[in-house]
Amino acid sequence: MERVLSLEFARVTEAASMSAAEYMGKGDKEGADQAAVDAMRRAFDTVKIDGKVVIGEGEKDEAPMLYIGEEVGEGGDKVDIAVDPVEGTNLIAKGLPNALAVIAVGARGALLHAPDIYMDKIAVGKEAKGKVSLDASVKENLNAVAKANGKKLSEVVAIVLDRPRHEHIIKEIREAGARIKLISDGDVSAAIAAAIPDTGIDILFGIGGAPEGVLAAAALSCVDGEMQARLKPKDEKQENKAKEMGLDVDKFLDMEDLVSGDDLMFAATGITDGDLLRGVRYEGNYKARTHSLVMRKKTGTMRYVSAIHSLDKKPQYIMGSE
Repeated sequence: MERVLSLEFARVTEAASMSAAEYMGKGDKEGADQAAVDAMRRAFDTVKIDGKVVIGEGEKDEAPMLYIGEEVGEGGDKVDIAVDPVEGTNLIAKGLPNALAVIAVGARGALLHAPDIYMDKIAVGKEAKGKVSLDASVKENLNAVAKANGKKLSEVVAIVLDRPRHEHIIKEIREAGARIKLISDGDVSAAIAAAIPDTGIDILFGIGGAPEGVLAAAALSCVDGEMQARLKPKDEKQENKAKEMGLDVDKFLDMEDLVSGDDLMFAATGITDGDLLRGVRYEGNYKARTHSLVMRKKTGTMRYVSAIHSLDKKPQYIMGSE
């Protein structure tokens, strides 16, 4: 893929972010998600790719746009695309931090076609890559991260979704003496934060969505971080769904299983303020500011993009406009 596409992908996530941002705190997560989906789909039409959605809003009969298998773009490189127009719909509905618009793009076959089921994950940055294991104990992994990052165990921060299923993980982290950041939603940003030093996050533990795991793995791959995972279907129906897709639910998934090759790009734009990115800012006089992160694996570039948009020239991003 041409490097100029990385900024085109940022424009796609900017579009989704601005369209969803007007819903912040209004309690309408479906409205926010639909606005982001519509904007992201329109923006893809302007990008010079021959894209196929492999992780999206659901099956064709479940989602009118950005469904799995949908083709997007105006022609060009053949690529697979994973999208999450609003990563953290509950976050935006409640006006909470870390809602993002996210996409990952790779060559055909580069992204695991993950079913919409749970996935057990562990994620770390470059320094701890190869030193943790999904099958090791929480304490063993915390000690490994502390050593790799040159920290005392009491200085290590683990990020975990605040769910009953993670009570044992939270207990073990506390008993080990490490610190914890609990989050209500949004483990894509949480996993990426573990690989970016100035976030203060050292490791992600826990079970979250499998599609979100692939998106996060694409970003981690771009900055030489690591995710290890294993599918965790909650019932026989989900297990059968995974098997129909040719996936072994017991298989340990390393980075090459989740995302492969060097031709990977990742883009995210903040919707609400968070650890990674600032949210959309309205500056008056039909001006809005966005903050995005764009990554390219081939070069290892991690680029932050701050953009000021003239909304009177982009009426589709003003709520209620035609």
